[in-house]
Amino acid sequence: MSNWIIYAIGFIAQILFSSRLVVQWVTSEKQRKVSTPTLFWILSLIASFLLFLYGYLRNDFAIMLGQSLTYFIYIRNLQLQNEWQKFPKLMRWFLFLTPTFIIIYYFNNNRIDVELLFKNEAIPIWLLVLGIVSQVVFTLRFVYQWLYSEKQGKSVLPLGFWLLSLAGSLLILTYAVFRKDPVLFTGHILGTIIYVRNLILLHKYDD
Repeated sequence: MSNWIIYAIGFIAQILFSSRLVVQWVTSEKQRKVSTPTLFWILSLIASFLLFLYGYLRNDFAIMLGQSLTYFIYIRNLQLQNEWQKFPKLMRWFLFLTPTFIIIYYFNNNRIDVELLFKNEAIPIWLLVLGIVSQVVFTLRFVYQWLYSEKQGKSVLPLGFWLLSLAGSLLILTYAVFRKDPVLFTGHILGTIIYVRNLILLHKYDD
């Protein structure tokens, strides 16, 4: 597959990720509190699906790992908002099973694919470690958000989510600079600004 198609998939994913943050930000500004509209989770799910595919096509384990860990949390938040059940059944099965099938197919191809992921000359070991740490930190925000939401019985975005978002985004920006990845860099610039703004909103209206 040509590079321009791969980058197009990545940029579409980042546009959707950025769009979800803009939607969340605008909604929060209107309500004068940090809120989580359903559209935030729908855009998250679609974008995560595309970025997982982008990571697969670029043989980038850090990207695939990050999306694998958060993908099903997006689905769970839609379930908590009673929106997942409104999706057509065929679409639900497709969204739920496709990433799993890709992972099984990828690793069933054995050593060739594993070596592409872990012994990619374009990604030295120190950069791979930085990418994995970045994605783990960035992913922990949704693990924290998921556990917090389960405890509250509803989908919410607490303070810890935004702190982890900011820390993870700054780490991924660093990774993107060394990886020379315009998709990651472009996507996380806007995100960093919105994470800071949400922290300000939380501080301002929760006091």
